[in-house]
Amino acid sequence: MKTSIKLSVLALSLLSIISINVKAQDATTTTTPVTTTQTTTYGSGIRLSAGVEAGLPVGKLNNNYNWNFGGSLQADFPILKDQLYATVNAGFNNIYADKTTNAPDIQLIPVKAGLKYFPVKNFYVQGEAGASFIANKSDLGVTKSAVFVYAPQVGVLFNVGGKNYIDAGVRYESNSKFYTDGNTSNFIGLRVAYAFSL
Repeated sequence: MKTSIKLSVLALSLLSIISINVKAQDATTTTTPVTTTQTTTYGSGIRLSAGVEAGLPVGKLNNNYNWNFGGSLQADFPILKDQLYATVNAGFNNIYADKTTNAPDIQLIPVKAGLKYFPVKNFYVQGEAGASFIANKSDLGVTKSAVFVYAPQVGVLFNVGGKNYIDAGVRYESNSKFYTDGNTSNFIGLRVAYAFSL
């Protein structure tokens, strides 16, 4: 499947998620009396989440690799109530090599910190940076143990009752080069996580 088709599928998925969430909010707003106090859907305390991640390599990485899959744990710490959070994220990503090549899979353990900002209720923009530790550097034939990583993301929180949420986001993740030929491991990924506030 061509990269442009893969990217289009990811973009349409995110738009569908946002559209469904906006429709759900509109329905709630029209049926809820004005005098009723509504609770915020993203809480005011520390939020923890565990999620699965999948993505598509972009750039030069797309030549030898097809997709990636992994998981992550994240903690969100409130800075400005209901609007701005500091985040800490750690996970594992396996970037799968194309079967027709002799390239080994790339196994990364990213550890990132950043900020998550809610410009409107339930919709957020997030930026994180940190280090990706290369779990199989001997298989890859590289000398570096870790590289710089950054990841901008947009997403939506869905309240599923009480202090529980589904956190769905799309991000671009870029790891600086760890091969001498200048290859970077960049991908566009989708993270779907179960989150709860403490």
